[in-house]
Amino acid sequence: MNKFKYFFILLIALTGFVSCNKDDDNDVVVEPLRDFATQFAADKATIESYLNTHYIVVTESEGNVEDMDVVIDSIETPATQVPIMSYKANVGTAIFPQLKSKTVDLHGITYELYYLVLREGTGESPMNTDGVLTSYSGSYLSDVEKKDKNLKYVSTTFFEQVRYPQSAMDLAGLISGWSEIFPEFKEGNVEGKNDGTISYTNFGAGVMFLPSGLGYYTGSGSIPSYRPLVFSFKLYQIQRLDHDSDGVLDFNEDINGDGYVRDFRNTILYPNAPVNPDDTDVDGIPDFIDIDDDGDGYTTKLEITKPTGKVGEVSEGGVKFYYGPSKYYPFEKFDVADDPETLYDEKNLNSEPKGIPRRPTGPLADPNKPESSTNVKAYLPEDYTDNPRLRIHLDKTYPIK
Repeated sequence: MNKFKYFFILLIALTGFVSCNKDDDNDVVVEPLRDFATQFAADKATIESYLNTHYIVVTESEGNVEDMDVVIDSIETPATQVPIMSYKANVGTAIFPQLKSKTVDLHGITYELYYLVLREGTGESPMNTDGVLTSYSGSYLSDVEKKDKNLKYVSTTFFEQVRYPQSAMDLAGLISGWSEIFPEFKEGNVEGKNDGTISYTNFGAGVMFLPSGLGYYTGSGSIPSYRPLVFSFKLYQIQRLDHDSDGVLDFNEDINGDGYVRDFRNTILYPNAPVNPDDTDVDGIPDFIDIDDDGDGYTTKLEITKPTGKVGEVSEGGVKFYYGPSKYYPFEKFDVADDPETLYDEKNLNSEPKGIPRRPTGPLADPNKPESSTNVKAYLPEDYTDNPRLRIHLDKTYPIK
């Protein structure tokens, strides 16, 4: 499914979208783009009606593909079929499912998103710009007006399912609702079976209920415009991504540590953009897509490149260290046994000691002269390991590159 964000679609849609008028062969009807706040109010009412009139059945089958499969249907027997909305009462307890909500500021309004947690997961959570390996099933909601003896109700129309995902999808290229909800879950465990298949266990699983402003606002393919969306999903694995290819993964460019990075330059999405907490040099370009994070004229990739004497196998004081590839990689020190890019000798268990360093704090080569490109300070061990520390690619005051 092509769930690419509608940044450019909305720019085009500002002029309205066109539908054929069968009463006049050549005339077209142009509908102005709907007001986001007004449409969200309508979508919220539809979603809450759906949550109050539908129940969910969850399959628990650990290790099998049907584990955490869901069926959602309208309530016909209230005594035994519990509305999804009732699971709000489980929030804050150890009981699942739990119906949670969160707010998202977009389009100049505050959206409220409902999402049902069936299982939280046990691994790491993705960033909103990471890759996710996920199975999912999607439907859209429509209000059906009262007619004759039939009461008003919410109908559900299925549009797509992926049961056996083959590759991770980049959340940065998907609809906003996905990038907001997936970071609230965690990946699970993966195990290869003797028959060549893969088994996923303990993965995060849930259902998201998205207003159209966080989905396909003006429609996409078989999905009509202005329809709330319902996705059930299973988060099998995550893939850390580096969108600016600067050698620092996006999740390490989340300066304020909230699990989200955003590009506030899109004035349709962010008409009242705040100061970006993840923009080190305050140039308007967030670090995760900025090749020079501190704005000092030297690229991040250059600044995190190791000296040649600190690459691969190095002997220091008669002790061998395996310093890994030419970049300070990963972000912090690591056990080389776990790194496929590093030559590793099982007889030597020394670990990579080099995270991205801060400005060196050791003595100057010549203490009688000022610090310069020809008179540098020595790096101390703690310059690579102390936390917190201002790393060199974020410190524009460091004069030596």
